[in-house]
Amino acid sequence: MTSASELLEVARQAAAAGAHVLSGRDGNALDASNKGAAGDWVTAYDVAAESAVRDVISAARPGDSVTGEEQGTTRPADPTGYRWSIDPLDGTTNFIRNIVYYATSVAVADADGVWQAGVVNVPALGRVYYAARGQGAWLEERGVVSRLDGPVPGRAGQILATGFSYEPEIRVQQAAAFGTLMDGFADVRRLGSAALDLCMVADGTHDAYGERGLNEYDFSAGALIAEEAGCWVRRPRLTSPLDGGPTDDERLDAWTCAASLELSGKFPL
Repeated sequence: MTSASELLEVARQAAAAGAHVLSGRDGNALDASNKGAAGDWVTAYDVAAESAVRDVISAARPGDSVTGEEQGTTRPADPTGYRWSIDPLDGTTNFIRNIVYYATSVAVADADGVWQAGVVNVPALGRVYYAARGQGAWLEERGVVSRLDGPVPGRAGQILATGFSYEPEIRVQQAAAFGTLMDGFADVRRLGSAALDLCMVADGTHDAYGERGLNEYDFSAGALIAEEAGCWVRRPRLTSPLDGGPTDDERLDAWTCAASLELSGKFPL
């Protein structure tokens, strides 16, 4: 059995490889195209970053399964039971427009589906968020490492972070419920990267984050980091990609949330 610490080391190396690709951003070489929904973009950097992440994982752990946003799920002939979840570029629209909120997210779960390690590397901000199960959550920023312990309970002017679906009919529903969701919060932020939003609850920047309709690779690392920072976290119970993945309805109905415990009742069930 592999320890969470060993898995974290691989995750850190893999996320660093993806972030290194992103750090070479050239606005003239994006090769951006739309994946279907109006705001769902992919660039040459998404693809190259995922390949870089996969190369590190396959070299270190060739028997593990891997799920990535751009290349789907691969399963070796004799799998170990561990499975990696990769978002090589979370915040692609931000990346295209040179808005700094984007990241490479890498996480790994064991054979029981329990997340063991996660890393969110944010190259434009010089931040690396990371966690291993049972070992707390940490931020490395310009050589300084600090432990994360979530938002300050009960502070004035609490901020909610959220996001909105690419699907017009879901956005209509989100707009109708937005006033109720905002009850008790002073303001809202929409950064465009779920992985980073979850990490910013972990580091106390946001007081809470909730979003409907995320894919597993959007929340896998960030949710573990928030959880290890002591936050209340709700992850969707989505069908595993090894079993074909969730239906659109299953995914779009599910909420991913993180907050201090006092705010846990703010989000729809």
